[in-house]
Amino acid sequence: MNKILKIAIVAALTMSFSSCSEFLEVNNNPNAPVNENLSLSAKLPAALVSTVNQETGQLNQIGAFWAGYWGTTSEGVNLFVDLKSYNGPAIRHQRDGIPVWENGYTTLLYYQLIREQAQTEGALFYAGIAKIMQGWHFMRLVDIYNNLPFDDALQGTRHPTPRYENGKTVYEKSINLISEGINDLKNAPAGVGPGADDVLFKGNKGLWIKFANTLKLRALIHQSEADNQAYITAEIQKIQAEGSGFLGVGENAFVQPGYLNTATKLNPFWESNYRTVQGASTGNHQDLRPTVFLLEQYKLRNDPRLATLYTTVGTDYKGVLFGNPNAEAQYNRANTSVFKGPQENNDKPGALFKSATQPSVLMGSFESLFLQAEAAQRGWITGSAKTFYEQGIQESFKYMEVAATAFAAYNAQPTVNLDQVPDKMAAIITQKWLALNSISSIEAWTDYRRLGLPAIPNSLDAPAPTARPLRLMYPESERQTNNNETSKQGSDDIIKDKVWWNQ
Repeated sequence: MNKILKIAIVAALTMSFSSCSEFLEVNNNPNAPVNENLSLSAKLPAALVSTVNQETGQLNQIGAFWAGYWGTTSEGVNLFVDLKSYNGPAIRHQRDGIPVWENGYTTLLYYQLIREQAQTEGALFYAGIAKIMQGWHFMRLVDIYNNLPFDDALQGTRHPTPRYENGKTVYEKSINLISEGINDLKNAPAGVGPGADDVLFKGNKGLWIKFANTLKLRALIHQSEADNQAYITAEIQKIQAEGSGFLGVGENAFVQPGYLNTATKLNPFWESNYRTVQGASTGNHQDLRPTVFLLEQYKLRNDPRLATLYTTVGTDYKGVLFGNPNAEAQYNRANTSVFKGPQENNDKPGALFKSATQPSVLMGSFESLFLQAEAAQRGWITGSAKTFYEQGIQESFKYMEVAATAFAAYNAQPTVNLDQVPDKMAAIITQKWLALNSISSIEAWTDYRRLGLPAIPNSLDAPAPTARPLRLMYPESERQTNNNETSKQGSDDIIKDKVWWNQ
C-alpha cells in the first residue's frame, strides 16, 4: 500500500491521464503533461474509464469463473488454472498474479487527485463524483480482501505503512463518503459541472444521485446475512429521506468515452473476449465457454436469452464443466457453444457483443431493479417485489437483444412467475444471476457467497470437494511493504477466511 504515494507514482498517473485524455480527445498541453496542468475535465474521464476497465476486465473474469458462468474448452484446459483451482498464492503473485488490490488503490488515487483539486477550485460536482466513486472502490476492495487501509490511505508520504481498518468500518465510512458526495452534488451550482467529460452520465445530476443511492443499496444488500439489521434500517431510512430513489427502467450506468473501431480504442471487453480490430477471434473467444449448469438454467426456463447469447451445436446448446482438468472431445471448441456476436448472428448484435464501440457496463438498470426486488421482498423498502423483479427481467431482455414481446410467455411459466415459484428469494437471485451473466459477474459471486444461490457446481479442480473461494489474499507487494499491518489481520486464506459480511 505504501507504494501508492503521490511522489512515487505521479509520473505514472499523469501518463495515464494524458493517454486517456488523448483517447478521449480532451485537449491538454503536450509540452507539460503533469498532474498540476491537467484540468478536472481531463482527469474525470480517465478515472471513470479506469474504474469500468477493472470492473469489466479482471473483476468480471474472476466472477465469471467463480459464479458458475464460464469454463474452458478442452483445448484451453491449461488456461486460467489458478482461478479453476482456487490457488490463492498464485493469484496474489507480484509478477504473474491478478493485481486487483494494486489497480483498485491506483484508481482510488486518481479520484483523490480529482477530489483535492475540485475542493481547491470549489468544483462541488466533481468533488461529489470523486467521493461517490471512492466509496465504490473501497467497498469493492472490502468485498474481495476484507480489512484494509481507509483513513491512512491515499495520504502520500504521511503514512508510509497505513493502518488497516476492519471491513465493516470501511463499509460504513464508504457509505458516509457516498452520502457526502450526494450532498456535494446537491449543493453544486446549476450549470456548473461536467458535461461530455462525464463519460458516465454526461453531467446529469439526478442520475448521479440515483446511482449513488443504488450503490448504497447494493452495500446494504451485501450485509443481508450479517447481524447488522439496525444499521441497515437506519441507512435505508436515510436513502428514503433523501428522496431521489434508485436507478430505474432505462437508467443504466454505461461508460462511453468514445470507443472507436481502431487499434487500442475498441471497447476492451469486446477486444479481450470477442474480436481484434482486424476481426480475428480472440483467444478468450475461442476457449471460453458457458458451463453446462448455466445452459441448463436457461433451458429450464425456456429462456429466449439463450439464442442471443450463444451459438448452437447442431440443434442444441453445449457447455463445459468448470475446472475440468481432462481434455475430452465433447468439450472441444467444435463441440461446444461459443459466445454470439455480429459475426455469428447475421451481422446483428449479440447479447453481450454488439459492436466494437459498444458502451461498457458499470451497472445495468437490471441490477438495480433486482436489488430493489430483494429489498422489497425483505421488507426494507416500499414497492412491489414482483414489479421490480419483472422490470429487471424485461431490462435484461432489452440489453440482451430479446424482443419485448417475449416477456409475457416467459413470465407465465411456473419456473419464472413470482406468484407461482415456491421460493421467491431464490427466484429473484436466480433471475439476477441470469441477467448478470458475464456483465457484472463479480456481483453474482458475492450473491453466491452470502446466499449460496443458485446451487452452482464446484470446480472439478477444487483443492477439496467443499472448498470454495471466499476472498483474495493480500498481494505479495503489500506483504513486503506493509507486513506489520497485514500480519495483524490474521489468516487471509482464499478458501477458509471470509469477508466481514459473510461471517
